[in-house]
Amino acid sequence: MDVIERIDQIVKGNPVVIFMKGTPQMPMCGFSSRAAQALMACGQEFAHVNVLADPEIFENLPRYANWPTFPQIYINGELIGGCDITLEMYQKGELQKMVQEAVKGGKSATSEA
Repeated sequence: MDVIERIDQIVKGNPVVIFMKGTPQMPMCGFSSRAAQALMACGQEFAHVNVLADPEIFENLPRYANWPTFPQIYINGELIGGCDITLEMYQKGELQKMVQEAVKGGKSATSEA
C-alpha cells in the first residue's frame, strides 16, 4: 500500500483525526498543541497521527489534501483545516457539534491511527 492510500485509509477510517507534530499528550509545536486542545475540549475521542514519527506521511500529507501545513484536522473524511480554522470553529461552537455528530456515527480511537 502506498503512502497516499495509507493516509486515505486513516482519514476515512476515523470519524475525527488530527495529523500533528507530536501527540495530543506531548505536542511538538504550538499550532499542533492548540488544535489538539480544541479537539480535546470537545469531550469526544479522536484519532491522531504523529507526522514526525512517519516521514512518508510528513512528506506526502500536504499533497493529499493540497494543504501545506500541520496540523491537519479531518472530520468525516473531509479536511476541516489547520490550527486557526479549528480554533475559530471551536470559539463559534461549530467544532463541538461537528465532532459530536461524527463520533456518534462511527468509531474513533484515542491512540495513533
